[in-house]
Formats: sequence, C-alpha cells, structure tokens
Amino acid sequence: MSSFVFLHGGGQGGWVWADTMAALGQQAGGVRAKAFDLPGCGDKRGLDTLGLTVRDVAGHFIDDLAASGLGRCVLVGHSNAGTILPLVAELRPDLVQRYVYVSCIAPPPGQDIRAVMSSRHALGDGAPVDMGARLRGMFCNDMGEAQATAFLAKLGHDHWPTVQALSETGWRYDHLQNTAASYVVCLQDQALPPAWQEEFAARLQVRRRVYIDAGHQVMNTRPHGLAEILLRDAI
Repeated sequence: MSSFVFLHGGGQGGWVWADTMAALGQQAGGVRAKAFDLPGCGDKRGLDTLGLTVRDVAGHFIDDLAASGLGRCVLVGHSNAGTILPLVAELRPDLVQRYVYVSCIAPPPGQDIRAVMSSRHALGDGAPVDMGARLRGMFCNDMGEAQATAFLAKLGHDHWPTVQALSETGWRYDHLQNTAASYVVCLQDQALPPAWQEEFAARLQVRRRVYIDAGHQVMNTRPHGLAEILLRDAI
C-alpha cells in the first residue's frame, strides 16, 4: 500500500485533511498518511515567512517530505498547492510515485495567483466586500449550516507564505509531461469553477481526470468519496 502525503491550499493548514485521512484509514486499514504544513500555516504559523519565494516554500515542504521516511508517496495537493507540486516534480521527483491535484490552480506563465483569482472574484478592486459571505460562497456552497459555520471559524489563522510567493509569475510545466498524475475535478466548486479546473488540468499535463460532485472543500464534504478516488489512483 502506498503512503499518502497531503498538502493544503491557501488560508488553510494540514488540519483540513483530517476527515479524508480518517476515511482512508477506515477504507484501507494500515494505510500510511500524513499532512504537512507550509510556513505560516498549521503547526508552522509562528515561522518567519518574510521574503520567502515560491521555490523557498517548496523547499521547506521537500525537506519535510524527505525527512518523513514515507518513501515514494502519492502526493495529494489542493488549490494553491498546485503551484508547489510541479516544483516537487522538478526538484525531487524521486520522492513521489504519483501526483493527485484536487481542484488545484495552475496559473499561466506571466500571471500570479492573485491575477487569476481576480479575473473571476473581483479581488482587490477597491469595492467594499463582505468577506464572510464571499468565503461562504466560495468554500461552503455544498455544506450544511453547522459544517459551514465550523469550517469558517477555522479560517483566518493560516497564511499562505509571503507576498513574494503570491507574486510569482515564472511558472513552468514542460517537465510534467511524463509524470504519473491525476486531477480531481470538483463539479460544484465555486472557488475554481470546473471550466477553470479543466484548463488547469491540461496545463499540468495530467494523464487522468476524475470527477466528483462536490465543492472546493471536497476533503471535508465528501471525504469517503475522495478517499475512494485516492485508493484507486494508488494502484
């Protein structure tokens, strides 16, 4: 059985994967799974992230992965982690057996993450914004009221590292052509709509696309469905 390693997206930490890791354990006893935190997030909230580039951030993750002793893993990333997984494939492909992108962003060369998101969500346009309503609409559209309230209460404590990382525009994907990779398209996603995900999947050169009827936080709303997909991909 493969080891599974999970990497969170922006504004979240490794905690977001707890439901899916529990589902994996129930479906495949003895499976090894670990979620890591990037600098500024989860257990690493206190780290100084000033000046870190996206390659620095990837380096922190690679160091943790190499030290974990998990061997060649199935590396599962969500949302903003789509900017980190290609760097792992470039810098330490020996650590990963397969990549699984779960509703991951893959900005085109020349654009940063904020520019991509602003094209849909009008971020940074200067108009007054009800951030609670915006976050609820983007992340919680397939959650019940109690789950949405509990999830939103966890946001705001984790910060994707640095302005430098968010301002990165020098993306490259040519080296991904021969990687074993899947993309999980979330059909109810309001943060990264399905049409965007299809575009990102093509840019990431994945060999397989899997579709699930869930929103952006599929790991929380459909943990068993996602676990089934991950176990199939590990074969």
